[in-house]
Amino acid sequence: MTKRLILIRHAKSSWDSPSDDHARPLNDRGRKACKDLGHWLSGRGHVPDAVFCSDAARTVETTDRIVAAMDCTPDVTYLNRLYHATPETLMDVVKSANGSCAAIIAHNPGIAYFAEQIVTGSPEHPQFFNYPTGAILVCDLPITNWADATSASAQLIDFVVPKDLSGGG
Repeated sequence: MTKRLILIRHAKSSWDSPSDDHARPLNDRGRKACKDLGHWLSGRGHVPDAVFCSDAARTVETTDRIVAAMDCTPDVTYLNRLYHATPETLMDVVKSANGSCAAIIAHNPGIAYFAEQIVTGSPEHPQFFNYPTGAILVCDLPITNWADATSASAQLIDFVVPKDLSGGG
């Protein structure tokens, strides 16, 4: 049995008022990318039962827009500890998941480092190690209980960035 994990970096955000990083919303490019990413996820059958999201404005908006484009109703949990979380914190969140498919929407550099650490081998995509805004890794963990998740155990299923989908970014 396996559990599917989806790791998403928030979409492109606005720098119009950079004095409060936590409150930065998405920009127009990021909003369009969310729609494309949500359609891509649902079209590939990567639909989460649960979503764990940083409580920063750009991740909340990314979550809301991707879920709306997927036309699904996962259980969404907003967590302050995912705001600039370390890979260790991300693993703790994974271990607390329920259902057969969970998504985490968070920030770099933590989400990128965690993506590198969780898979048995990285995709050949040229942007994987940059993990740009809107990047999505889909992988399967060979476990029956989320609490048993470990690093370097997940099988790569998919990796995409917004520019791969209709030239968005």
